[in-house]
Amino acid sequence: MAKRLEGQVAWVSGGASGIGEAVVRLFAAEGARVAIADVDAERGPRLEAAIRGAGGEAIFTECDVAREDDVRDSLEQTAARFGGLQIVVNCAEVVHVKQLHDYSATEWDQLMAVNVRGIFFSIKHALKHLRANSHSYMVNVGSISSFVGQADTPAYTASKGAVLSLSQSIALDYAADGLRCNCLCPGITDTPMLRHHLRATHDPAATLAKRLARVPLGRAITPEDIARSILYLSCEDSAGVTGTSLIVDGGYLAAAEWNTSNITLPNDLS
Repeated sequence: MAKRLEGQVAWVSGGASGIGEAVVRLFAAEGARVAIADVDAERGPRLEAAIRGAGGEAIFTECDVAREDDVRDSLEQTAARFGGLQIVVNCAEVVHVKQLHDYSATEWDQLMAVNVRGIFFSIKHALKHLRANSHSYMVNVGSISSFVGQADTPAYTASKGAVLSLSQSIALDYAADGLRCNCLCPGITDTPMLRHHLRATHDPAATLAKRLARVPLGRAITPEDIARSILYLSCEDSAGVTGTSLIVDGGYLAAAEWNTSNITLPNDLS
């Protein structure tokens, strides 16, 4: 069976962990040559080595997506190394848990720089490479918070609403160039960022169980679940799909009220 990304080159921001790492691993398994763009100079090279050890092709570029020079240089290095670029996936994100009146202007600007401005830099500097293809793809990772509010994360919620709107604008402005752009919106996903928040609570398992009670599937979404949906939006399996959002949340947004009694916790939290 042919690999769906054979001959394609992909650049994945936030690619060293969480959803980004799952995307990198899946894309490499599907035949893509993958650039891991991340600030994590320890995990990134290890992931590159793991991909190579499994017979895939990958490079790690240390990249802070809030810095335009970093994004430009990472994309240029990717295209030069692999001879082009067809797929851009923006997974890099940060979150602060605090109310709006407690924010400093610096904290607000830093979060927006990573979560939104990084996407702007990626399209600005990837476009000349993407335009060289008959088909190219951009997937930006939003959130269920692209649609609804969430307590104590006002800047994050605002940024994810912006990611969805920006994805729609990119889809409109560059459709004639063969670029399809979509927004993937995860629900409660078992990532290092979620684990960080859970560890800050008195009872991580109880905290997660309370949240998952609102999810009809009764479990956290895995990074691999998200990666498979991003793969769909990054190839011609989704031909004709652009300017839209794909929600992967276990049914969270489907109901105003829900209470699931059959909760499945990750093994190390159960």
